This record gives sequence, C-alpha cells and structure tokens, in this order.
Amino acid sequence: MTTALSSFALVVGLLTLTPGLDTALILRTSALGRRRQAWGVVLGIQTGTLIWGTLTSAGVTALLTASQVAYEVLRWAGAAYLVWMGIGMLRNRGAQAEAEDEPAEGGFRHGWRRGTLTNLLNPKVGVFYVAVLPQFIPAGVPHFAAGVALTCVHVVEGLLWSTVLVGFARVVRGWLRRPAARRLMDRVTGAVVVGFGVKLAIGD
Repeated sequence: MTTALSSFALVVGLLTLTPGLDTALILRTSALGRRRQAWGVVLGIQTGTLIWGTLTSAGVTALLTASQVAYEVLRWAGAAYLVWMGIGMLRNRGAQAEAEDEPAEGGFRHGWRRGTLTNLLNPKVGVFYVAVLPQFIPAGVPHFAAGVALTCVHVVEGLLWSTVLVGFARVVRGWLRRPAARRLMDRVTGAVVVGFGVKLAIGD
C-alpha cells in the first residue's frame, strides 16, 4: 500500500502541477483580493475531487464509461456551466472595485460552490478516476478504503499547490488593483473558462 500511495502521488502530482481551469479560477479569485472566496474555490475543487474518488472507490462512476447517455448529460451540463461562468467574467471585466472583505454572497460559500460545481460537472475527472484509480489499489486490501486513501493523497497535493498559487496571486495583487489590470484578468480568465467549456462540448 505504501508503494501504491507513493506511485499515485507522483502521477496525480504531475496532473496537479499542469495548468488548467482550476489554476485559472484560483489565481483570478486570489489576485483580485477575494481571500475567503479564493479558499472557498480551493476547498470546493478538493471537495469535488474527494467525491469523485469516493464514488469511484464505490464503483458508482463506472456508469460514466458504461452509459453514454450519463456521460453526455454530464458533459453538456458541465460545458453549459463553464460557458455561462466564463461569459459572466467577460461581461464583468473588472468594472467594479472589489473590497478586501467581500459581501457574504460573494465570500467563502460562493467560492466553494463554484469550485465544487466546476469539478463535479467535468466528466473527464470522473473518467480519469475510473481509468487510473483501480490500477493503484493493491490486491488483498479493502477496495473502498484504499481508493479513498489514494484520493486523499490527491486532495493533499491539490491543497499544497493551491496554497502556492494563492500566495503568488497575493504578491501581484498590488498591480491588479489597477482597473485596466483587473479588466485584463477577467478577460483572460473568462476566455480560458469559455474555452474549456467549448472544448468539453465538442468532446475534444
């Protein structure tokens, strides 16, 4: 089991370090000074990861590969959500000044909901777990417990890397106080999110 944990840590570690949608969301939210919302996004993403891993360990996510209908429904729901969220960022374009202490509706709970939905509505995460997680579960150990333990390794690595991203974003926060910089941040992040949504919709 120790070998399985270390091997899985290496695989998901490389995946965690690869820039993607999660990275863009964390950097944008942190750089705009929304500290509580940023940590909400971080914990929401990891909540989604834990749910995917737990469902895979229980054999539920195998339905994604067994049922084309289930996969397509989740894929289109995820694509629609990402496009909607990205367009919202593009329309905002940093026009409103953000306070250090954002209102409750834009705080931790909002960030957690966004991070969780972004992760859970991405069927590729589920397919990744279905394809990879079972390969690292040693024979002769409880399947569910081992799967959840491996998933926790992914969650811990995600939290550690997210801490680095949040810290980096706060370093450049002074520059992003400028309205032009905030507009650029929203345009870039919005375009990235829409791009991921479109990519998910076309099944690339």
